[in-house]
Amino acid sequence: LPIATGVIEGACRDLIKDRMDITGARWSLQGAEAVLRLRSLYKSGDWHQYWQFHLKQEYQRNHHVLYLDGVPLMKRLLYARCSTTAPTTLPITV
Repeated sequence: LPIATGVIEGACRDLIKDRMDITGARWSLQGAEAVLRLRSLYKSGDWHQYWQFHLKQEYQRNHHVLYLDGVPLMKRLLYARCSTTAPTTLPITV
């Protein structure tokens, strides 16, 4: 079977070599691998799906706990500090 090495070499050049050979750029192994993974997601057309996943993960890590039960964490902490029992929801004040 003939192997399409020209096509594969072209893809490697497009995906890897052109990015890694930027003048003045220095790459650690981890940094280069991270960039290559992102470029491969972009080139394969999976970028949008990945980015939605990334945003969801970031929200879970950084924001979900802050607004648990719809009440901001700081309000829950302040209310708990001022009373012996903190309610699960706070009264709405206008």
